Amino acid sequence: MTKVIKVPESHLEVISSPLQESQPTALSQLKYAEPTELYLRDGEVVIHRRPGSPLWHCRFRLQDGSWHRQTTRQASIEHAVRMACDLYDETRFRQRLGLAQKSPTFAEIAHATLYSMRQDLDVGIGKSVYGSYITCIEKYFLPYFQDKRLEEITYTDVHEFEVWRNRQMNKIPRASTLMNFASAWTKLQLVAISKGWISERVAIPKLTARGQKGKTRPAFTREEIDRLLEFMEPWIKQGRLEIEHETRPLLRDYVEMLLYTGMRHGTEALNICWNNIEWHTQGDKKYLRIWVDGKTGGRWLIAKHKAVDVLKRLHSRQKAVYDIPFDRLFETRCPERIFVFANGHQPMRIDGAFKRLMRDSGLGLSHDGQMRTLYSLRHTYATLELLENKTDIHTLSKQMGNSAAMIDRHYSKLTATMAADRLA
Repeated sequence: MTKVIKVPESHLEVISSPLQESQPTALSQLKYAEPTELYLRDGEVVIHRRPGSPLWHCRFRLQDGSWHRQTTRQASIEHAVRMACDLYDETRFRQRLGLAQKSPTFAEIAHATLYSMRQDLDVGIGKSVYGSYITCIEKYFLPYFQDKRLEEITYTDVHEFEVWRNRQMNKIPRASTLMNFASAWTKLQLVAISKGWISERVAIPKLTARGQKGKTRPAFTREEIDRLLEFMEPWIKQGRLEIEHETRPLLRDYVEMLLYTGMRHGTEALNICWNNIEWHTQGDKKYLRIWVDGKTGGRWLIAKHKAVDVLKRLHSRQKAVYDIPFDRLFETRCPERIFVFANGHQPMRIDGAFKRLMRDSGLGLSHDGQMRTLYSLRHTYATLELLENKTDIHTLSKQMGNSAAMIDRHYSKLTATMAADRLA
């Protein structure tokens, strides 16, 4: 009796006659010539196998009419057909969204993000927090996610990364540190979206931003501030390296300006230009007024009278404004930054120089063992204003660019000390 062969789309199947049970019924038992090229999707997708290679390759037509070639990494024809069609669908989908044809690796996105931030810092439009973002990316994100695809990262991947990161840091990060990690993570995604590498519709897991509650920055006492100011005067002349001869005087002026204004270290202070400074007159009195723009937007603040001496020292060292008399400097509206070296270059970070200053002066740790940073100077300003000058919280909040509620929350413990004369 004649054999009947049924040929479905995906495979061959032999159906034998009841009278011929001994005939082969498995595909592997049949001898046939496997094709070397197949046309799918009305000829839009072609799979083929190169001579000497067990793997199938595919090519398919893009919207612009060009052909894209790629390996399916499959030796089975059935799996190769499925993979080729999936690749074709994914590519057409990415084209409709205006995305890059090939999704880059995490490392490629990270390097593009690092380059973008460093370029912004070089031209002066980068935020000071970019330094922290760069550390997060280079020290933690890149080593862990190196060859992954950003859009393929799962919640499990993120959780395992956070466990690994905490082990590397040997501690549970504080909330402020985790916010830097989360912001750096978001920055990576924004760069990838802006370059068309991923769609903004892609749901990428977020990093945890909840950590240990941060402690208030350790402040300096009045006695410690007097000691620090006295120590810095000879210290700036004791640098052994050429770079220290410029860094130390600049650091001294920077420290004093933070103490005399309460402005934020970083974006607010480092972006001040000479045209952001002017004299403010009330009656027969003249005050130094500085415009700063940072975390909470722009505002005017009033500097202590001692800040004039700081500005005179900065003016005397800078080639760009040296020929302009100091009395006329603010009127000229010079756009140059004030915290720069003689040649106009601004160091990206001066935290390291401040750490050396704290080490050399012996003031690095507070009485309760906390390490002091440049942010401690802002905390010191607020503390001394409340304790010594009896500045009210509303006025202080306007000067420092914080809400009155935040000032009250952070410094309410000083209330009893401020009222000591009435409580005693």
